[in-house]
Amino acid sequence: MRKTTVYLPEDLEVRLDAESSATGVSKAELIRRGITMILDDAERPKRKHGLPVFDSGRPLTPEAMDDAVYEHIRERAARR
Repeated sequence: MRKTTVYLPEDLEVRLDAESSATGVSKAELIRRGITMILDDAERPKRKHGLPVFDSGRPLTPEAMDDAVYEHIRERAARR
């Protein structure tokens, strides 16, 4: 396990102390359980497929890529 610090509002600390005393479960364990519940219930979008990969057919050097990006920006700015 790794140690971390959690800052709690005073009212939450009082409730945590009371729960710990009433159940005999350490405050650290109660916090771990709470975090586990939140993370287990979290709904995250599931990626069905990996990101698409394609070959443009013309590899660019970093300098050429920079030039292409700057040219695109100049073209868009000129249209405004």
